[in-house]
Amino acid sequence: MSMTYKQASKALQAAVVKAESINIPVSIAVVDMGGHLMALARLDSVYGVIDFAVKKARTAVMFGIDSDIMGTIIAGADIHGYGMLNSNEGLLTIAGGVVIKDTEGKIIGAVASSGGTPEQDKAIAGAGAAVMG
Repeated sequence: MSMTYKQASKALQAAVVKAESINIPVSIAVVDMGGHLMALARLDSVYGVIDFAVKKARTAVMFGIDSDIMGTIIAGADIHGYGMLNSNEGLLTIAGGVVIKDTEGKIIGAVASSGGTPEQDKAIAGAGAAVMG
């Protein structure tokens, strides 16, 4: 089962609250199980980070793990990592993409933040994902 619009909105709002609480101008994207954009917020972020947020979220949901963990895996994949990163219109394996699980622990989508430090982006996306569990 993929996430509903109501769930995507809930995750987005929680992530926005976290970003505003630390005063970080980011873009936040929520995708469903197919990697399709469900919700987006741009909080006065700079050029390019909307695309980064969407790619981080798509990476997390595609592999079923947070984007920074996938980055660690790809770093050890030598030449094979290139193909993985450039598949599906490009992936982004840096911190900030977090899988969203339902109350049963099943992955239903992902949320990602871009525009802060890796730690800030992960914390913002994590706040969005945490409201579902």
